Amino acid sequence: MNILVTGGAGFIGSHIVDTYIENNHNVVIIDDMSKGRKEFINPKATFHKVSISDPRLANILKNEKIQVINHHAAQISVSDSVKNPVNDAKSNIIGTLQLLQNAVECGVKTFIFASTGGAIYGEQDYFPAREDHPKKPTSPYGLSKLSVEGYLRFYKQQYGLKTIIFRYGNVFGPRQNPNSEAGVIAIFFNRLLKGCSPIINGDGEQTRDYIFIRDVVQANLLALALKKSDIFNVGTGEETSVNELTRLILQVAESKINAETSKKNNFEQRRSCLDYKKIKRSLNWTPKVPLKEGLTETYSFFKENDI
Repeated sequence: MNILVTGGAGFIGSHIVDTYIENNHNVVIIDDMSKGRKEFINPKATFHKVSISDPRLANILKNEKIQVINHHAAQISVSDSVKNPVNDAKSNIIGTLQLLQNAVECGVKTFIFASTGGAIYGEQDYFPAREDHPKKPTSPYGLSKLSVEGYLRFYKQQYGLKTIIFRYGNVFGPRQNPNSEAGVIAIFFNRLLKGCSPIINGDGEQTRDYIFIRDVVQANLLALALKKSDIFNVGTGEETSVNELTRLILQVAESKINAETSKKNNFEQRRSCLDYKKIKRSLNWTPKVPLKEGLTETYSFFKENDI
């Protein structure tokens, strides 16, 4: 297949590119390099330094005969979305709409979208959350992802575009940006390697569903064989508190540094956990990498690379 990966020089996108290429697909990357890194760009991919709203994108889609778009370029900071909802909407809603319009005009058949589990469901009514859980986003970031899901439904109905939506848990692993707010594991390992304490917001009993990058990539690979549009959670079905996560991180890093605490973020969700039964039924996907194994692999990467 000819596949376009947006954000293909970033954390999740670059891993997806690598796996698509390993499976003999032709991959085109577009990335504006605002967060992407050139060392993550697979040399076997065709790379264009453009944004998803660039007027040149239509020509790229046509010239490269793109059949599938895998859309991972996004504004991912929840706190930035709270501070500036307009910028968040410009990137995550308007930018994606321009990409979708180009997709249908250029004959793209399939659109894979990186959505969010935790931020869309908000404070959950039950655990783990299924895909039919009420959608109660509490941040502009979550609202933008939910809005795009609505537009994808429109493009499916209006143009027959096959749309596959992945609602991720908290993805972590090698190449994650430790200078962003979105990856607590990368941030904590980075601080430890600098001799600094991890900083826990609030009481540390807030929970997340941490899913390793390799499992996420496998879902994106299996999606290529899907015959119809659908929405899937991609998580482990397990809650881990920040306190427990910190204990494991310190253990993996063999560090004696004590964690510090900070005031609670008002927009931070209390608990998050995703049910993955649907994707197991449809794609025979299950999470394979235990949390501690993923943490060990992630720590090794950060020790060996200056990110």
